[in-house]
Amino acid sequence: MTKTDTSGPERVLPTPSHTVGPFYGYALPFPGGEEIAPAGHPDTVTVHGYVLDGEGRPLPDAFVEVWGACPDGTVPRVDGALRRDPATGGHLGRNGVEFTGWGRAQTDANGHWYARTLRPGARGGGAPYLSVCVFARGLLTHLFTRIYLPGDESALAADPLLGRLGERRGTLIADEEAVGTHRFDIRLQGEGETVFLEFR
Repeated sequence: MTKTDTSGPERVLPTPSHTVGPFYGYALPFPGGEEIAPAGHPDTVTVHGYVLDGEGRPLPDAFVEVWGACPDGTVPRVDGALRRDPATGGHLGRNGVEFTGWGRAQTDANGHWYARTLRPGARGGGAPYLSVCVFARGLLTHLFTRIYLPGDESALAADPLLGRLGERRGTLIADEEAVGTHRFDIRLQGEGETVFLEFR
């Protein structure tokens, strides 16, 4: 949209730009969003990393939503992380006992995120994975990807999606840093760009 300057000879001036929203750090974070596994569960795994732009710079205001199946491969069917107190309307959060499978992590000032969850079991064919949805500034549409955890090389080798990706398959497989701790950086574009999925 443009406007016309009526104070002199007719000329077209650019319309001032607008700040692109929404702003993901406002109203969307909730306490304990990254703590998906029940407190003290012995099979908890931590997945962490950075959300990086096309030049490799970290994004301090992104969201990473993570969903995973239960360790036996079933879909969790318990109350979600945003439970409310029916009397006060206040935020109750997770009950700390049951596994919801879903969480939301906001990146910190350095673009770092983490989620503590249970290692997912396989559902249908292929290797088990965590589903991921990324929201960040500059993205008009959120992005979907997967995180495969290392450990079962035969399952990873037989996975139908990974088998179609060739050299780029490594962008979907987390690195094991220590027992129960995995690193997974999300590169939005550029060299080493994470493979993103389209759902129709």
